[in-house]
Amino acid sequence: MNTNLDNKTALVCGASQGIGAAVAQELSILGANVVLLARNADKLEKVAAGLDTRRGQIHTYIVADTSEPEQLSKKVADFITSDNPIHILINNTGGPPSGPLLDTDVAELEKAFRSQVVTAHLLAQTLIPGMIQAQFGRIVNITSTSVKQPINGLGISNTVRAAVASWAKTLANEVGQYGITVNNVLPGYTNTDRLGYLFGKQAEASGTGVEEVVKKMEATIPAGRLGQPDELAAAVAFLCMPAAAYINGINLPVDGGRTGTL
Repeated sequence: MNTNLDNKTALVCGASQGIGAAVAQELSILGANVVLLARNADKLEKVAAGLDTRRGQIHTYIVADTSEPEQLSKKVADFITSDNPIHILINNTGGPPSGPLLDTDVAELEKAFRSQVVTAHLLAQTLIPGMIQAQFGRIVNITSTSVKQPINGLGISNTVRAAVASWAKTLANEVGQYGITVNNVLPGYTNTDRLGYLFGKQAEASGTGVEEVVKKMEATIPAGRLGQPDELAAAVAFLCMPAAAYINGINLPVDGGRTGTL
């Protein structure tokens, strides 16, 4: 199986911590040069320093905010050159606030749509020409299992994650002829700061402790535990390999079996 990403460059969004940092590490182990992107320069520098360099990989970072898609895409466009394209794009953006959809202010919906969908779209428009020239491209969007089964209390996230999934499937059909794949990885309950925030909100609303909420959620997972960022990252890395060239336009849950749909 061809797992080699030597001489490939990956842009990993949301790479300062959690799933994004874990994905960056996996891609570097496979030989990719990694460009990290997030808002916090100190955290990015720390993550970059820990990436694999045994094959001579060169890693760097871009400080940008997905809530400002036009500025972000311009920074990325200024970074790339005709002889140094980005071959792999990992769209990974922090989730929006939780709460019922009916109570959601339209401004929050618009903000989430720009951060999740518009940012991904502008980055694709910026990077795909280089992927076409290289006849190799991988776009992986880290979304949510809510794409398959909406999650109560996550009104904004359910809405915009589904939009990303449909955008990705449409794009996959358009660019597959160029050796480019576009796929979605759907995390279940993964041990990240985002999940800690959501469990904390649930504990506050129910008047119970966070540990009790965690145990309750673990009981709904056939694997009997929360996932870890490196487990999610392994699935993302696989979809980026040359060996995954014929996997295109899919939604891949990484959730320990929790999602109740096929």
